[in-house]
Order: sequence, then structure tokens, then C-alpha cells
Amino acid sequence: MFERVEYTVVRIDGDYAYLVRLDMSGEEKCVARALLPEEIEEGSRVAYEMLEYSMIDS
Repeated sequence: MFERVEYTVVRIDGDYAYLVRLDMSGEEKCVARALLPEEIEEGSRVAYEMLEYSMIDS
């Protein structure tokens, strides 16, 4: 239920960011930027774990 899922930020559009899941599913989701780390930009990688998003070091 609380598994770690990694995403890439593919697009930022105003108050929302569009993320694509890095695993085989390639699922895309739209997330409010208020829920994401402030420093995100297109191309950033983030992880969703324990109900919060965090940056992944490159």
C-alpha cells in the first residue's frame, strides 16, 4: 500500500505538474504543485512514499 513509486516530471502547467511513472507501466498522473518539493522542474525525478513526494538525487 505504501510502496515507493518513482516518477519523472514531464510538464509543469501552472499549479499542476504532470508526472510519468518510471516503471514499466509508464502511467501518467497530474499532481498539484503544492504537494511536490518546491525545487522541481521539468525533468526532475521524484519519489512518492508514505503519502509524500521527495526529490531523487541524480
